[in-house]
Formats: sequence, C-alpha cells, structure tokens
Amino acid sequence: MTIVLHFTPDPENGRQVYDICARCHLPEAWGTEDGTYPQLAGQHRSVLLKQLLDIREGRRRSPLMRPFVQPRIVGGYQNLVDVVTYIAALPMNPAHGKGPWPEATPEYAQGKQVYQTNCAACHGQQGEGDDARRIPRLQGQHYAYMRRQAIDAKRGLREVDPGMSSVIIKLSDEQIALALNYVSRVEVPKQDLAPSPGWRNPDFSEVEK
Repeated sequence: MTIVLHFTPDPENGRQVYDICARCHLPEAWGTEDGTYPQLAGQHRSVLLKQLLDIREGRRRSPLMRPFVQPRIVGGYQNLVDVVTYIAALPMNPAHGKGPWPEATPEYAQGKQVYQTNCAACHGQQGEGDDARRIPRLQGQHYAYMRRQAIDAKRGLREVDPGMSSVIIKLSDEQIALALNYVSRVEVPKQDLAPSPGWRNPDFSEVEK
C-alpha cells in the first residue's frame, strides 16, 4: 500500500498507539473465539491498514470501531502505519477458534474441495493471504469471525473486493461454512505462533499489574 511506503514504521510508537485497541482486541491481539473480535496478530500489514482506512472513510461499516480510528483518537497516517506494523509482528494464538468438523469427517473433505476450488487462487493454498495484494491471511483466524464476515459479504452487508463478491455470491451458506471450517484447521507455521495459549504480551505486563 502506498501509504505504508511513505512512512518509516516505528514499532515502539505502534505499541503506544495499540493501547487504544487492546481494550477490545486484547493485549495479544488475539480477539475472541466466538468471533466478536478477530485475531489481528500476524495479519498482513497492508490488510490491517486497508481495513482501518476503510472504516475511517466509511467504506466498511463498523459503528463500534469508527470513532477510534479517527485522527482525533488514533492520530494520523504515521500512527496507523506504526500500529499495524506492531500488530502484524505479534505472535498468533496457537488455539484459535476452529470450525465444528475435524479432519476425519466428510464435511472436512468437502470443505477442502470448496476452498481449493473457490478461495485458494486468492487466499493461497494454506490460507496465507498476500500482503502485496492486500488479501487477508485466513489461517489462524477464528472460524466464527470468518463465517460471519463471509455471510455478511454474501448478503451485501459488508462491501468486499468485486472478485471475492463474484465468488462468494455463488456459494451456499453451507459451502461457505465448510470451506471456512477447512481453512480454520490449516496448520499455522510454528514460528508465527505464541509458545502456548497462556502466553501474555510482555509489552502490557506492567499495565496489567
């Protein structure tokens, strides 16, 4: 994203800016398994920045978040670049919320086929996304969050890229659930994960005391 290229990221400032976000998204940026909040840790910088700007400019509807991404609260572009750089570098939750169908089930196999046929060309075979193309990383994301966002996109309640819109509108709700179940169970590279589900962000240890 052009804006990223125009600013040299300052992760330490990003940590300070993240104070605003941590109240809902948690210090670890892991969100919640029920999908109320997404896992932000480990997401691509360009994706995070695009979402913040889309919410700020009203291109993505999020009444809860919109006040917090305005310049008077979060600051200007430099602060946005800094905070997404900080978030993207955080280790991911090794126990994120997964879909209901484990690998041994026929639903898992069906979901794998649906995903590979309809989603993998953009989101990647392992759900790794693409930072340069601003395509979200799905691996490690909470199943409930992905399902809600996908259904909203299908029903026109969330504006998405035209390419995704043309694909998702053709899928049934069941196919969407199966595909997202599969990608929610893709193994996340070990180096991207926190050492355990009990890991706590040391940058906030003093705050929690």
